[in-house]
Amino acid sequence: MKKIAVVLSGCGVFDGAEINEATLSLLAIAKKGCSYEIFAPDIQQYHVVNHITGDEMDETRNVMVESARIARGKIRDLKEFHSSDFDGLLFPGGFGDAKNLSTWAFEGADAAILPEVEVAIKGMVDMGKPVGALCISPVILAKVLGGVHLTIGDDESTIDAIESLGAKHVYTTHGEVVVDPDHNLVTTPCYMLDATIVQIAEGADNVVDAMIKMMK
Repeated sequence: MKKIAVVLSGCGVFDGAEINEATLSLLAIAKKGCSYEIFAPDIQQYHVVNHITGDEMDETRNVMVESARIARGKIRDLKEFHSSDFDGLLFPGGFGDAKNLSTWAFEGADAAILPEVEVAIKGMVDMGKPVGALCISPVILAKVLGGVHLTIGDDESTIDAIESLGAKHVYTTHGEVVVDPDHNLVTTPCYMLDATIVQIAEGADNVVDAMIKMMK
């Protein structure tokens, strides 16, 4: 049975992992007869956002503790991840990728990447194992790896930023994936487009399908 590590960045689109993308990615993995293990960094998230009003709240939360809500408590610190233990690595989207796993939301192409995130990605790529990324999370791949082929849909400012890092962006629509065979990357836009939950499920399914085809 192939095993895929899934990295979450909190719980909730505006300050953590996008819950639909995360859950439907887990479902896609299970439907394909693979297993998964969930990881998150044990750090304080950048801020907490009221998901009704969009206002910042005067409280603090931990990324791993919040991610455990999606994982139903079964989660590990990302520092414990070892690329040799897994056949694939998958990043659902959500602003947590750009606020907690990196500083992309604030610094764009000048963003810093959380060290354990960079280690996980480079470890998989060095071993020729596939890395999948949904929604905004491909920006992390562009920052870590540089000259890669990927997609984030059609947002021009984000496209300009990732191409300034040497990445090649491919325009896509709902459910479409871009495969970079040189780095074994698979990306899809999901909620970077105005998408329905059905279209998110299609994107997650197609990413996982493409990743499985790359597994040795």
